[in-house]
Amino acid sequence: MHSHAIMESQLLLRLDNGLRVAYVCRPGAKVDYLALSVNVGSRDDAPGYEGLAHFVEHTIFKGTDMHRSSYIINRMEAVGGELNAYTTKEETVVYTVAPAGSLRRSVDLLYELIAHSTFPQAEIDREREVVLDEIASYLDSPADAVVDNFEDMMFPSNGIGHNILGTKESVMGLSGDICRQYLKRYFVPSNMVVVYAGPSSSDDVMRLLSRTFARLDHPLPELRRVRPEPPLRVLDEVDDMGLHQSHTVAGAVIPGAKSPERHALSLLSNILGGPGMNSLLNVELREKRGLVYSVDCAMSMFGDCGLMEIYFGCDDEDTARCLRRIKAVITRVCDGYITPARLAKAKRQYLGQLIVGNENVEARMLALGRYVTLFDSLPEPRLTIEAIQSLSADDIARAASYLAADRLCRLTLR
Repeated sequence: MHSHAIMESQLLLRLDNGLRVAYVCRPGAKVDYLALSVNVGSRDDAPGYEGLAHFVEHTIFKGTDMHRSSYIINRMEAVGGELNAYTTKEETVVYTVAPAGSLRRSVDLLYELIAHSTFPQAEIDREREVVLDEIASYLDSPADAVVDNFEDMMFPSNGIGHNILGTKESVMGLSGDICRQYLKRYFVPSNMVVVYAGPSSSDDVMRLLSRTFARLDHPLPELRRVRPEPPLRVLDEVDDMGLHQSHTVAGAVIPGAKSPERHALSLLSNILGGPGMNSLLNVELREKRGLVYSVDCAMSMFGDCGLMEIYFGCDDEDTARCLRRIKAVITRVCDGYITPARLAKAKRQYLGQLIVGNENVEARMLALGRYVTLFDSLPEPRLTIEAIQSLSADDIARAASYLAADRLCRLTLR
């Protein structure tokens, strides 16, 4: 293990107003990472306002009480850093990456954005066109669209199902006033986590945050997230779009991110269609039969439920054959194909991937805010490793039963 990993230490701290601060000390590091993770995402968009969380994330950079957008977008870049943001179904993140020594600049900028953004109408109208272009671009990317459409198909009457971007109609109805109200409602201390990683001391970080974020004191209205109901029957839908290739997602509802089964499900997903070329579905569909260019298995894990989704693209006449082979592989796993010997190899590969992934500091820091939001604690890698190591062959077979033929839903765009 590299020396910097040994030297790293982490703390979970709080300001008096309830703002949680996940602090990761990286002695000798040359980069400061500062992220603001807000527990609100597209599933919290009100009916008729689909796309609002994503739209606010886009337009929060468009001007404040103190500065125009040109100042904001240049503030971090002037020192060689970056300012960025993204939205998921349950989270909005605004963050900076910059050379160490720029922390005060980062703190002041993030605070200014969430406390003083004005969402000027001219900028709103301009950015609306950008978002509408983004929505339209999905029509040219069926491999992306089929995943979003599958989630909408699985949860049609719940906010967790709709596309993060919203629709042309809903985005046309968003205004600066709506964005300001949204920011004031959700970007409050008890609903946010600040994540810092870099060489600065915890005292310095907390002092800088106290100068700014301690001024925030708005109470949070309770988030009313309704747990989505799983489909009452196996869904099997085909959407003809005149495509050259068929794009399919097959999947099922699984437990959420807090479930004790999450580790077994994660390992199962990796075994079936993880990044390794030796994944069962890649071997079955590509290496043995040349039916697909790519096939992968991924999980969307939310606070209260999740989806496991298998994506593949192929010639339309091969879609049914691919689905049969996928179901056959899942049935084998349910019936005990993952023996203790195979399981030991799968664990070694998965844990190795976690170690490699852990070297991406930026991705790790961005995931940290989400973890603290879910569990109100810091992750302990040792416990994750122990949880993976303790999984049995029966645990994997049980996890695979969520994808059994009588539960596996399918959406094809062709």
